[in-house]
Amino acid sequence: MRHRKKSWTEKELSENNTLISDATEYKGKWKEFFGNDNPIHIEIGCGKGGFITELSKRNADINYIGIEREKEIMAIALKRSRENGIGKNVAFAVTDAANLTECFEKGEVERIYLNFSDPWHRRKKWAKKRLTYRTFLAVYEQIFPSKGELFLKTDNKVLFESSLNEIADRGWRLHNITFDLHNSDYEGNIMTEYEKRFSELGQPIYRLEGYFNED
Repeated sequence: MRHRKKSWTEKELSENNTLISDATEYKGKWKEFFGNDNPIHIEIGCGKGGFITELSKRNADINYIGIEREKEIMAIALKRSRENGIGKNVAFAVTDAANLTECFEKGEVERIYLNFSDPWHRRKKWAKKRLTYRTFLAVYEQIFPSKGELFLKTDNKVLFESSLNEIADRGWRLHNITFDLHNSDYEGNIMTEYEKRFSELGQPIYRLEGYFNED
């Protein structure tokens, strides 16, 4: 989906100091970038930034990086996060999930969030584009330490069931699986912009946690 460019987009992208212009420059140097040894969690497809901004406020001892490939959407995330007064433990980068190994060394990312990613469900051959497809899981394994975590939320049942199978086939452990998050006993959920919209329409939200362990 193409998004209309705002008049302030370029200004926000060029002047917001939380935007990393070239994430590849920090491969192997993220602890230096943040100035500490705290764990790094990333959100792939951070959208308008509400989720990761709230996470950064709740967990000052974790460093967060929001990744988004669409510059127009990233500009919105930057503007909103700036107006909400985020701390020094969050940054943003315009890149694609397929390029993660160019941006992170092995062990630099401990957790990945996937919130309402494109389900690529209309054609069977599109399955390989899903961010939980086996080739993407293999990429995540290359930036995780010996253990890593992937948290997924979606409103799309096809994507969810496919993700369950792909993660299990990869040998990861599945935990906290729910087919109706908002009517479950899960605590601490932070709602994204999409999630609020779908929830208001009565759409169930699916959620899972995948745990990678190379031992």
